[in-house]
Amino acid sequence: MNAIRTLIVDDEPLARERIKRFLASERDLEPVGEAADGREAVACILALRPDLVFLDIQIPELDGFGVLEAVGVEQMPAVIFVTAYDRYALQAFDVNALDYLLKPYNHERFRKAVERARAQFSSAPAAGELNERLLSLLENFKTEPRHLERLMIKSSGRVFFLRTEEIDWIEAEGNYLRLHVGRDAHLLRETMNRLASKLNNDKFLRIHRSTLVNIERIKELQPLFSGDYVVILRDGKQLTLSRSYRDKLLELFENSS
Repeated sequence: MNAIRTLIVDDEPLARERIKRFLASERDLEPVGEAADGREAVACILALRPDLVFLDIQIPELDGFGVLEAVGVEQMPAVIFVTAYDRYALQAFDVNALDYLLKPYNHERFRKAVERARAQFSSAPAAGELNERLLSLLENFKTEPRHLERLMIKSSGRVFFLRTEEIDWIEAEGNYLRLHVGRDAHLLRETMNRLASKLNNDKFLRIHRSTLVNIERIKELQPLFSGDYVVILRDGKQLTLSRSYRDKLLELFENSS
């Protein structure tokens, strides 16, 4: 069997190294390159023409589905998605018989994904079927809300997943965001605009250019003389609702009353 030329796409260097380490025990898989963002991934796919891509969904510039659209289903190689999404992504992958690695994954789960990729290459009509599955997957994600349900947090040398519904509020802090969860707080390297676009806007609302709040944690609003409001959370925390963001929150409260 000819070597399966493999491209690794992930914005985390340690994640790319992990895949390369696992690939070292797969003699028929040959790493031919790696990319750290969506635009670089598109360029590598078109230039290197790999047979297989390990594609992280949450990458800068273009996400994994943006890469599919930019390359085009007809030119897209076989894909093993790497994801921290759960419900929405896994349902779509299962329906379309595509494989995925849900972070954090172990070597055994990696090998199972590789075996499924090998099975695709050993089947004569695999390319046509794969194109159909990728197209169906892409259409599902255009119509299905793709709200982020989990965040991968790195803290004190460990990595863990935080469900977004557990977050009380979020504040910008330099190049990071501080996620407040009960008495704990976690730093995440992300911009406010990017995270706000990924969260469910029926549950998280911008109340200030540097503040996002889980609306289920809001207890009451108190007006200030300036036209601003104080947002009081259930734990007693007070946040400022600026005038430029107040209409949407006030409308939300009026509709729920």
